Amino acid sequence: MAHLVSVNVGLPREIAWKGRTIRTGILKSPVRGRCRVGRLNLEGDGQGDLGGHGGEQKAIFVYQIESHRYWQMQLGRTDFVHGQFGENFTVAGLPDDGVCIGDRYRIGTAVFEVTQPRVTCYRVGIRTNEPKMPSLLTSSGRPGFYFRVLSQGDVGAGDEIVQVGEASERMTVAEINALLYSPDHLRDRLERALRIEALSPGWRSSFEALLQSQTAGAGGSGNAGLAPATAARPSAPGFFPLVVAAIDREAADVLSLSLKHPDREPLPLPLPGQYVVVRLPRANGPPLIRSYSLSGPQWTESYRISVKIEPNGAAGDHLRSVLQTGDVLEVSFPRGGFILQDREQPVVLLSAGIGATPVLAMLHALAATHSARQIFWLHAARDGRHHPFASEVRRLVHGFPRGRGFICYSKPAPRDRLGEDFDAPGRLSQSTFDNVGIPHDADVYLCGPARFMADMKQALATFGIVPDRVHVEVFNGGEPLTPGVVGAVPRAPHPPSDAADSGPLISFARSGIAVHWKPSSYGSLLELAEACDVPVRWSCRTGVCHNCESGLISGALAYDPQPLDMPADGNLLICCSRPIRDVVIDL
Repeated sequence: MAHLVSVNVGLPREIAWKGRTIRTGILKSPVRGRCRVGRLNLEGDGQGDLGGHGGEQKAIFVYQIESHRYWQMQLGRTDFVHGQFGENFTVAGLPDDGVCIGDRYRIGTAVFEVTQPRVTCYRVGIRTNEPKMPSLLTSSGRPGFYFRVLSQGDVGAGDEIVQVGEASERMTVAEINALLYSPDHLRDRLERALRIEALSPGWRSSFEALLQSQTAGAGGSGNAGLAPATAARPSAPGFFPLVVAAIDREAADVLSLSLKHPDREPLPLPLPGQYVVVRLPRANGPPLIRSYSLSGPQWTESYRISVKIEPNGAAGDHLRSVLQTGDVLEVSFPRGGFILQDREQPVVLLSAGIGATPVLAMLHALAATHSARQIFWLHAARDGRHHPFASEVRRLVHGFPRGRGFICYSKPAPRDRLGEDFDAPGRLSQSTFDNVGIPHDADVYLCGPARFMADMKQALATFGIVPDRVHVEVFNGGEPLTPGVVGAVPRAPHPPSDAADSGPLISFARSGIAVHWKPSSYGSLLELAEACDVPVRWSCRTGVCHNCESGLISGALAYDPQPLDMPADGNLLICCSRPIRDVVIDL
């Protein structure tokens, strides 16, 4: 008879890990006597990372004593205790290959429903002192599962576990776990899983994404249910030569380059908002790797990239002082997920400075289709000399039947004309949205300096635009995801303190960093990126969750451990990969 072996709780605490401080609730201890079950927690329990753990759907984590014994045998351990895997309930019985999502159980005076398998993260590796444990749990079919609380009450060790209901669509925890994380995402099984009413929203959205990718004909590569939005549109790796056909000055500090195929062959068609990675040769040292948004129309005859010339910037200095028409640059295939959505809602193109480049490509795309959508162009610049594309944008916006532009200059010069060159002094703000008449159901595409984007996201949220409608492009690296890490001070990307002078060259394209691989110092490309303070995303660190999936611009690598499901062609998982030769990564 299934029964509750131990009830385990623990409040979040801060612990040291790899030179960092993390806040975690993974450390659980058995409770003596009865324990009160609330809607979101056991009494005395808490989660350190509410983004990945806790909440109604993941209120109670359950793990089996039989799996404890299995792992002790597999790992040659004898020191496991109740709560070792971060579980709230250590149970006898209820195996993952027997319990189904939607099954209901009474324990003590409380009633529970199974909602999803466990999503493993690196902290279970810390708790078990086995870094590969997230991968081992998932690949073995022994992940454990979560309860949501249907009826509050109290529980205690020794309580009998009585099944009081079951889902009409029968799929076990192990089956649901394998359906997401293994390479086999059979359509009929995805459809079955989506018929389970009790399945948690997070898992439901993953299965919907997998099903949608199959419907769209993209089901043969990668895992659409796990890949982050930043890696959702992989491109073919590699560079190809393009000739600089023209160099134009757009503003005091902005140059545009027109690039064409040397044999005038058609170029891959970009999506509006995408960018390319450019390899700039240098007489001394490795080439400079930089990412530049495509700022012109969707053409296959040529690409236009526009570059801000930063003071003392190596790439900008090369483009301004060395590059000439007729020179050849190595350019990647267009890439990136910051793209204009084909929808009917109003569009807000919101930018500052050089952040205008990707949204300008979107404006061109809307003009090419003679869009009847409401279109708003909002841009912030210092003054007229530092306002790129002013006349080009004005012409495009005036061509829309429902177009509106609004320009702010933070420090207008005496020659800048209010009402002609710009609409208001100062900065864009929430009051601007009110004055311009931005609809609350608009899709917003936002790009610019980090401070500007943070201010605008806050202003948009206060204005009432839901976060799902705000699409963001980050030039210098992406937005990081480092679950549980606290107190980390953001730093600009830099070479590591123990930089090597030989070995495969690893280039982080968006961060502008190129360093040699040093296998004695780093176990993965993720660890190298962290040593360089390159913004990264991760959770499991063992090739399971795909949070770290990133674009592979060029190069070759090997995996250890092998991912449970390989990333899409043109992507890589940085958490468990090492270079075989020079690698360029879209980070």
